[in-house]
Order: sequence, then C-alpha cells, then structure tokens
Amino acid sequence: MATLIDGKLIAAQIKADIAQQTKDFVGDEDSGTGYGVTPGLAVIIVGDDKASRIYVNNKKKACEEVGFYSEEIALPAKTSQKELLDIIDNLNKRVDIDGILVQLPLPKHLNEKTILGAISPKKDVDAFSPFNVGRVMIGEYRFLPCTPAGVMELIKSTGIEISGKNCVVIGRSNIVGKPMAMMLLHENGTVTICHSKTQNLAEITSKADILVSAVGKAKFVTADMVKEGAVVIDVGMNHDEDGKLCGDVDFAAVEPKAGFITPVPGGVGPMTIAMLMKNTLTAAKIHAAAPAKRNPKK
Repeated sequence: MATLIDGKLIAAQIKADIAQQTKDFVGDEDSGTGYGVTPGLAVIIVGDDKASRIYVNNKKKACEEVGFYSEEIALPAKTSQKELLDIIDNLNKRVDIDGILVQLPLPKHLNEKTILGAISPKKDVDAFSPFNVGRVMIGEYRFLPCTPAGVMELIKSTGIEISGKNCVVIGRSNIVGKPMAMMLLHENGTVTICHSKTQNLAEITSKADILVSAVGKAKFVTADMVKEGAVVIDVGMNHDEDGKLCGDVDFAAVEPKAGFITPVPGGVGPMTIAMLMKNTLTAAKIHAAAPAKRNPKK
C-alpha cells in the first residue's frame, strides 16, 4: 500500500512560510525594518472559461493568505491582441506589480507565444517566457515553472533521493513535461521523456523509480506500467466516465503497487499555486533590491 503524498498539507506549509517571509519583507514602519512595500501579482483572464475562473479565484485567495496585493484584469473573449499587449506593457512598467500571469488557455485568435513573450522576464512568475525557459534549461533560473516546481517539492517530501534514479516523464508539453525533465536532470536523475509516439510505453515506465504523468488522459497509467515501490506523481486533471474528477493514474489499481502516490484532487494542484506565491515573492525581492525606487502600495 502506497504512502499518500498530501499536496494540500505541503502547500499549506509552504504558504505559511511565504506569509512569514512576506511579513518580514514588508517590515515595520516604526522600527524601520523591511522594504515597506507589498508584493503584487496581476492576473489577466480573457474570456469566461469556467476552469480558468476557478484557477484565478484560487490564486487570488492564495495571495490573501500570504499577504500579497493581487489585481485581477478580466477581459472579454473578443479582446484583441493589441489590447492585451498594451495591458501587459502597462503592467511591465508598474512598480507596484512584481508578477504578471496570463491565465491559459487563451481564445484562439490570440497568439499565446506572442502574449507570453511580451511579459517582462523579471515579472514572468509562471516562467513561460523564452528567456526564463532558457534559464531553466541551463540551470541558472530565478523562477521555475510552477507545476513542475511543485512536483519536485512533492518528490523531495518523500525523502527519496533523485540522484541516480530512473525517472520517467509521460508528456512533453512546454508547461510541464519538458521543464519537469530538466529539473529532474538538474538533480542528477536519469530521465526519459515519453509521448504519443513512444513505443513500448509500459516497458519503459515499469522501470521508473520516479514516474510523473502529465498527459491529460483519465486513468491512463495502469498498474502494469508501474514499478513496485515507485514514486508516482499524477499531474493530470481529468473527469472519468461518471464525471468525477480524476488524474492520469488509475489510482485504485496503482496505489497498492506504488511506494508513494499523489491523489487527485489534493496532490499537485495546491502545489502549483504555492509555487506561484514563491515565485512572486522572489520577484518582489529582486525588484526591491534594484536601484529603481518603488512606491509602497497603499
């Protein structure tokens, strides 16, 4: 029987630490400690996608929990690319905003690559811009993509050493799969990336000491694909035939075989937001240490 990796608990601990760091960062005006400014996160949502609305609300709630200033910019689905780029340009210039996040997916008429590339690398707290992606690649990063960074925290919470382990990532997206593989590689894991064209998938995954699935297919990972005692991280957010939320992993079948496993919900999801808070605080610290002065947020 696998040990459950409690993402909610670990995320709560991380956010509690960020809240204390934020308090110290802001400081006390009477004693002259801290910088006297509040970390600020701006979230842009375009259209009325229900899942996106839930995610944005959760991010706003997390900002309140850790003591950040948050600003939501809700735009109609018909917003033009120029209008959105102008908004991002304005946010790039604002001294009270440390992080900018554009909620994905965007309406089809908007060029996602252009939009994400317009965010200043210093405020790109999702770490999606080409500049920050490159820094992740070479291991000289300021921000890590939030979901893979959360996965790394979950793996480390097990006490399992990544170095030298056989690590398999299912999925090659720019948001999860590719950066996930890089982070495991930076920790000296031996990494294999599997995808839709991979042959003999079960043969590869069944040898993994650490298995991360991010394919977006309900119950895709079955027991025969998992090594006895493996760490299994489920990034998927899907719905089964009954409409119930589930992950990529067939939890009921895999749990008895795995050593550690994340649930869905309550596994990777809370960690993604916790890592966003961590990145935003890091951005605020970088901006506060820069020569340009910031005005305290009233």
